[in-house]
Parts: sequence; structure tokens; C-alpha cells
Amino acid sequence: MKRRILSDIRVLDFSRVLAGPYATRVLGDFGAEVIKVQTRKTAMGSDDNNGAYFNAYNRNKRSITLDMSRPKARELALKLTAISDVLVENFSPRVMINWGLSYERLAEVKNELIMVSMSGMGQTGPWKDFAAFGPTVQSLGGLTYLTSYSKDEPIGLGYAYADAVAGLYCAIAVLAALEHRDRTGLGQYIDLSEYEAVCTLIGPALLDAAVNQEGIQPRGNQSPDILAAPYGCYKCHGEDRWCVIAAFDETEWQALCNVSGHPEWEKDPRFSTLATRKEHSDQLDRLIQDWTSRNTAEAVMQLLQEAGVPAGVVQSAEDMANDPQLHARGFFISLDHPVLGKTISDGTPVKMGSDSQRAWKRAPLLGEDNEYVYRDLLGLSEAEFRFYVENGIIG
Repeated sequence: MKRRILSDIRVLDFSRVLAGPYATRVLGDFGAEVIKVQTRKTAMGSDDNNGAYFNAYNRNKRSITLDMSRPKARELALKLTAISDVLVENFSPRVMINWGLSYERLAEVKNELIMVSMSGMGQTGPWKDFAAFGPTVQSLGGLTYLTSYSKDEPIGLGYAYADAVAGLYCAIAVLAALEHRDRTGLGQYIDLSEYEAVCTLIGPALLDAAVNQEGIQPRGNQSPDILAAPYGCYKCHGEDRWCVIAAFDETEWQALCNVSGHPEWEKDPRFSTLATRKEHSDQLDRLIQDWTSRNTAEAVMQLLQEAGVPAGVVQSAEDMANDPQLHARGFFISLDHPVLGKTISDGTPVKMGSDSQRAWKRAPLLGEDNEYVYRDLLGLSEAEFRFYVENGIIG
């Protein structure tokens, strides 16, 4: 089997829930040996090794148990740091320091260590000790407002998008730090604020406000910058079925009118040009949805695509699981789990010739790799290992 692109990298993963585990999953997917530090005290909920959530974000990792409330556990953590290239944690700033594991202390045992601290607000500033979750950070960073249908209904995104964004930022930062270390031999400390990561996504809105001196309003699926009308997401026949449609020019607009069975729309002065269609978009959307609601999303998409009009079904998880394009690309990976049985995992859109998804491993059981990590990598004797286990330090 060919060596994978990050095969020589070892990551010590103290992270939990989504943002950190997603970052280390990306590194593990490309061959890094990711050692996930867990404890029986907190291996529950989203961190339950036998849960679907945990298994989605912790494939290609090893699991060890280590009760960090114990001083001797922190000694083992230092030894693990000494044999690792990267350390990732996403606690609030006080946790690692309270354990005596600040970057300065860790760098004493591994000078070229790359450490990433992922927190809601960063390691400095008046808000640094605030705990944060993806949806709260999205609200504070303006993303919830901007992705809502109106200023009076700030519903926003329906999932923790900020966590995924921060996870990707972390993975990219680690890759940049590894390249820097290859060139200079130096490690570094990376302070990643999820709040600031979200704020990088609203740059165009901030620029618009600064240049035009106007208040920013959420527009739902509409956009003044995209020259298309109709342009939106339309309800179709069936429960929670939708199709997105866009007409960018007169040819596409005429084709839409014809396939929908409403050629009279072309003659309506409200819809005679792109500019007037955008001006009367609310009325146009109601007419189009009256048509789409009587047809399935798949039928609407097929009719429009065959006529040359951009359209696509808003796919559910079930739709994507059966998507022929994703199957043809080998996007989904089947992984056998000793408790959950056969599981299906999403793949990666980034494919490299030296990597193979066939080598991927399912998420680990709690403490599954204790013997390998503590005995083989750290070199503990059988007696030392048993002492730590029996006294709840490895536990």
C-alpha cells in the first residue's frame, strides 16, 4: 500500500464535540496518526464512542484513556507530547493552563511542537473565558442574521456551520505550520478563535455597509448581486421537497415559461426584462411556486435542465445517499464497526494519487489503543501500565 501524504505526522488530539474532531479527522484522512485523548468520565453524548455523532467525526483515529484530573496523567501527557508533532485542543483557555500544559511547558519537552488552541473567542481579550457553541458564535458573528429571511426572523442556519468552518481553518493552519517547520525547524503556537473565523465570512457585507453607508438586510434566498430572475428555492409536491431555480437570461426565462406551461408569463409587462423580473420577484416567485408545488422536485429539475434552465433538487440525506454522481466518485465509504455494525461514512472531495480511502479505519472504541500507545510508543513496562490502569490514571 502506498504511503499516505501525512503518514509521518502524529497528532495528539485533546479536542471534543465537532470543531476540533473535524480538524483532526481531516488530518487523519490523509494518513496522520491521530491519538485521541479521552476519559471514561466524559465519553458520553457527542463523545460516546458508540454513538453515530462520534463515529462521524472520529474515523481514522486511535483512542486512549487518560484522566487529566490526576497529576500523574499530566506527566503521561507530557511524554505523549514529546513523541508527537501536533497537539490540538478546543477547551476554554484556562483548561490546559490549569493542567500545567501551557504551550511554553509543552515546548520544553518538544521544541518543534505545533500546538493549536481552538476556542470560542481566542486566548486573549475580555471575552476569552466565554464558552461557545457553533450556533451562538454564528449569531454573534452576524452569520445568523445574514442568512435569515428577514430581520425580524433571525432563524439563520440550522446547524453548527461555524464549527465546520473553524475545523477547516485549523486543518489548513496545521498544514501551513508543518511546511514552516520543514523549512525552518521551528514549531509554533496557533491561537484560533471560532468567532473570528466566522467573522471572516461576512467581509462582503461589511464592505457593502462601509462603502454604501446603508443598513444591511437579510435577503433569504435572494441576492442583489446575482443577475438572475427567477432566482430562489421553491416548494415542490411532497413533504419538505424543494427545488432551486435560476434564469440568467431571456433564453432561459422563455424556456422556463414554456416547460411550465405558462407562455403568458412572457407577455406580462412585470416580467418582460430581467430588471422588471427582479423588481417584481415576490409576485414571480408566487407564480412559480404555484407550478412547482404541483410537481415533484425531481420532475421540475429534469424538465428545466432538459430545457437548459439551471435547476437542482434540494437533497435530503437520503437523496445524497442514493446520488449517482456521489456513488460514481466513490464518495461514500463503508466501515465495519464492532458495535454499530456496517456504517456509511462520507468521503473527502480532495483526492490524491498517493492516498486511498480503502485504508480508512472506523472510529475507535474507548481506550482501544491504550496498549499500543502506552506500551509500544511510550515504552511503559507491563507493571507500569497496570499501575496506571488499576489506579484510574489510564481510565
